[in-house]
Amino acid sequence: SGNGPFAGIIDLYGTGGGLPEYRACLLANHGFAVLALAFYSYEDLPKEMKEFHLEYFEEAVNYMLQHTQVKGPGIGLLGHSKGGDLCVSMASFLKGITATALINGSVANVGAVLRYKDITIPPLGVNQKRIKVGKSGIADVIDVLNNPLEGPDRQSFIPLEKAECCFLFIVGQDDHNWKSEFFAVEGSKRLQAHGKEKPEIVCYPGAGHYIEPPFFPMCPASMHLLFGKPVIWGGEPKAHCEAQIDAWQQIQAFFRKHLTGKPSGTSSKL
Repeated sequence: SGNGPFAGIIDLYGTGGGLPEYRACLLANHGFAVLALAFYSYEDLPKEMKEFHLEYFEEAVNYMLQHTQVKGPGIGLLGHSKGGDLCVSMASFLKGITATALINGSVANVGAVLRYKDITIPPLGVNQKRIKVGKSGIADVIDVLNNPLEGPDRQSFIPLEKAECCFLFIVGQDDHNWKSEFFAVEGSKRLQAHGKEKPEIVCYPGAGHYIEPPFFPMCPASMHLLFGKPVIWGGEPKAHCEAQIDAWQQIQAFFRKHLTGKPSGTSSKL
């Protein structure tokens, strides 16, 4: 309630595309000004995930920074899955980012070429021969991505040491989309090696890839648009649902601390 200004956040989802707004709406109920940002497969945006230009995301950041209801001097970024590595890229190259929270995100650029001015970051390599298919016929793609620490794939590692913000990594340790914990740990190592603040890493045993707001049903498997087939997302129902409740509190507390300077002592009113 009130006229603000409020702490501002840009919210990005993953390879499903379109414009999911429900998480942004729920965050807005807790006192944040939130922009749910589509980046492909929506209205006049590209239909496929082949190439992204960071200037598009920079326009969104500048829009938020100039908005009369958004409290500066910086804003927050919240990204899940592919939206997570886009948030890392935004934080690394763009000005005005104070806090970045990733939900099972990557610190390597995945799935599409990323361009910004004269910089090009190639996507992390994949080997589809590493797909495993169980009796259910649903694919497990956990081992498909190459290691961003080896060979030419190192070019896909996003230079997050350039970022001037704090990071929070929310990690489901039963994520079967990709190795989220590995990405979080390697991101932390890189930040600290460059003298940056150690990020917060919150790990949830038994939680899968799709960590949503509290009380959303767990999504154990669904169609993956990049692979064109249904894949396992991982997660044990009870542990996953408990993780969703706690992660929601962790995310709000992180943004309150870094965007408003106030500790979060409130419980969820969802």
